[in-house]
Amino acid sequence: MSADASAVDTGATAPRPRAVVFAVMPGGHGEPGEEEPLNEIKELLSSADMDWVAEVIQRKERPHPHSYLGKGKLVDLKAAVQESGATVAVCEDDLSPGQVAAVLDAVDVDVLDRTELILTVFSKHAHSLEGTLQVHLAQLEYELTRMRGKGLILSRLGAGVDMRGPGETKLEVDRRVVRKRIQTLRRRIDHMARTRRTQRARRLRAAVPLIALAGYTNAGKSTLLNALTDADVSVRDRLFETLDPTSRSYRFRDRDYVITDTVGFIRKLPHSLVDAFASTLEETTLADVILVVADAHLEPSEIEVREQTVAEVLDMLGAQAPRIVVFNKTDLADSGNLARLRALYPEAEFIAAARGEGLGRLQERLAVFFDRALRPVRLLFPYAAAADMHRLRGVASDVHEEHTPDGVIFVARLPVAEAGRYSRYRLDTTVLDVEASGAGDEPPDPSAMAGDDEEDDGES
Repeated sequence: MSADASAVDTGATAPRPRAVVFAVMPGGHGEPGEEEPLNEIKELLSSADMDWVAEVIQRKERPHPHSYLGKGKLVDLKAAVQESGATVAVCEDDLSPGQVAAVLDAVDVDVLDRTELILTVFSKHAHSLEGTLQVHLAQLEYELTRMRGKGLILSRLGAGVDMRGPGETKLEVDRRVVRKRIQTLRRRIDHMARTRRTQRARRLRAAVPLIALAGYTNAGKSTLLNALTDADVSVRDRLFETLDPTSRSYRFRDRDYVITDTVGFIRKLPHSLVDAFASTLEETTLADVILVVADAHLEPSEIEVREQTVAEVLDMLGAQAPRIVVFNKTDLADSGNLARLRALYPEAEFIAAARGEGLGRLQERLAVFFDRALRPVRLLFPYAAAADMHRLRGVASDVHEEHTPDGVIFVARLPVAEAGRYSRYRLDTTVLDVEASGAGDEPPDPSAMAGDDEEDDGES
């Protein structure tokens, strides 16, 4: 009876995995920023509900091609695992199958590389069906590249013409099963992506401005989304807290906007994850403007590295929309670092989304950016056209209404395409003729956005 109770207690209070982190790093001690990669892997461990207990670092220009660590450091790693009672060894880099086997032989505990650890975090934080399927797809694609023969269990050589033993046959069967599951998952994800594209097409037809949030993980994108739209997206302080894309609308100065939160980025983001989440990340390629959210309370050198990582991923995705850097968490930043950031990024916005500070200025800047594509109109709606009036209020800016015996006169600013749609209600042909003549003009140059905004700010 006591043994059963003990078993129950053990199951109820299962200990968290204890991890030893090992890495190969170039350079010597004391170089600026050299500890940051390990700090990031430790944050990933925390997000994966693992405890960091020790670390083993080897100073070399590149890892050993067969065992990652050299022989002496493998001995140190084994000692660190034994002394700390670790249950897993985690590598800061990706490992080849041969390197995993070499480390396993040395430490005799589970070995995870960087991609496996990120996949573990993703699997814990994916809640929607699409997010779960995307993570599962990435896991299977990673597993497929790591599948090896069962040399210790079944022979890979046998008698006969093809010389394939039971181990080789089992390996091919396993690979076939995994490939089939990958194809099935891709079909399901593609179907969901088509549904999202249909919803997105409706927004595009409605000419609602599309804003995408991008940036390093845990920079506060979801907090900004919540602050602007009163959404209830989870905002816990850990990496990759939000994996599922969330689109919400908000209204500012008589105009609706749609803003989408996307998956956070990280240094050395595995390509398999980018491919698996392509349908989610494509929001950044279709947005009218991208808000690149950054953590203001980090050191400027680290911010620069993270901004470069974000830029590389966005470029890899083919995101061509203008980008506005938004520094969040200014309430946590050191005043000296904050002053340096303002000097280094004069075109950026500075906010504290959790406190609602700086949001009005950010919304105003977005409104100014989108207003450049608007044209003035003067329309008369009969009272029977209530549906058209309701729709116009969602896409127009600076709306002024006047009720008359003949209907409602609207004086507003509309996108060019929308102005043509309402041409049958036009009152002032001169305005609309000007509108029509400007319909083929090139849109404003996005690259001039930051400079123009600075001038506007200066005037205000």
